Amino acid sequence: ATRNRAEVDATLQTAKLNPAELLPVVHCLSFGPQAGAGECCLLQLEPGLCAELEAGGSLVIRGEKDEQAVLCSKDKTYDMKIADTSNMLLFIPGCKTPEQLNADEASCNIIHSQIAGFSNHYWELRRCRPKLKKLRKLLMEDPYEGPDSQKDQTSTFSKYTTEDLFSLIQASEEEILHQLQAIDACKIEGYWRILEFDYEIKLLNHVIQLIDSESWSLSKVPLRTCLEELGSLEPKEMIEHILLSYGRKYMDDGEVYFEMREDKTCRALAQMLLQNAVKFNLSEFQEIWQQSVPEGMTTRLDQLKGLALVDKSSRPETIFLLKVEDLPEDNQERFNSLFGIREKWTEVDITPYIQDLCAEKQTVGTLLTKYARSSMQNGVKVYNSRRPVS
Repeated sequence: ATRNRAEVDATLQTAKLNPAELLPVVHCLSFGPQAGAGECCLLQLEPGLCAELEAGGSLVIRGEKDEQAVLCSKDKTYDMKIADTSNMLLFIPGCKTPEQLNADEASCNIIHSQIAGFSNHYWELRRCRPKLKKLRKLLMEDPYEGPDSQKDQTSTFSKYTTEDLFSLIQASEEEILHQLQAIDACKIEGYWRILEFDYEIKLLNHVIQLIDSESWSLSKVPLRTCLEELGSLEPKEMIEHILLSYGRKYMDDGEVYFEMREDKTCRALAQMLLQNAVKFNLSEFQEIWQQSVPEGMTTRLDQLKGLALVDKSSRPETIFLLKVEDLPEDNQERFNSLFGIREKWTEVDITPYIQDLCAEKQTVGTLLTKYARSSMQNGVKVYNSRRPVS
């Protein structure tokens, strides 16, 4: 039965509450026939995400069965955590707040409301790094080896469209598209592919040899001539892709030109030299490397951050390939594997291998404090594992 005003006043008196201190309107709550726990989920949103939803945007929950769910807006990724609350949270459709009741002077004395559901926890969002390692991993299952490759005709691996990647990768659409650009993926017949490294180098060498034979400036490589000259050797879209990957595009007098990127070109040619050797004598490597790059480019070791590591403790000094993208994505596993490779690291050496782990507002320093122990060695600060390296 619904309460009347006299019953409400009697209840207030029993509770020793002074009606004069309360709003005249009373909410009488009762559980609706469908009210149950777990029927509804609550999600706490920051104002920016709320505004995005109100403007007609959408939020997507992403993750496969074995992954922890993340929530994505169009350009950001959030971890979802359940937060328990000691207060029971009630869902009351059309519920009026004290402010609304105050404004509504003529409102009736008793409002009977039905509770549609209840919960004692809600989802809390925390901004996180997009989980993008998997993107490269999926595309590396079947790298593109060129139009003549037999493997491409017989490959049993899945190929991925933009929509496939949106549903498989735990990141927002903007972050995924940005990462595809960062790893130099290209769309071939509607599918995203990564060029197999040897094929990429083959294409790059075609362009470098053409620049050399035509005596062009490295800062003014004409697209049209490249396509005309090299189009008989490789598909034109591949020539353009390699120029977009290794150059900066600009227009001059209605023509498209590329300015070749020195650091990226030198880095790729270093990788080509290093991938066939376990360790390379550093001074010999530097000499061969400089000879292998186009005339007018200068090689520097800092072009190899996150790609190769110099071992200063060996005599003579050596250099070897160590690619950051081959290391684990999880923080602790990443540090375990780095300390497995080398027991003590300087901050300069380890930074390129942990930089990508930094969350928002986090620095390499805070990561090192958490996962490593520092000590001084010959006046230099070095970091080693906090746990025994197995």
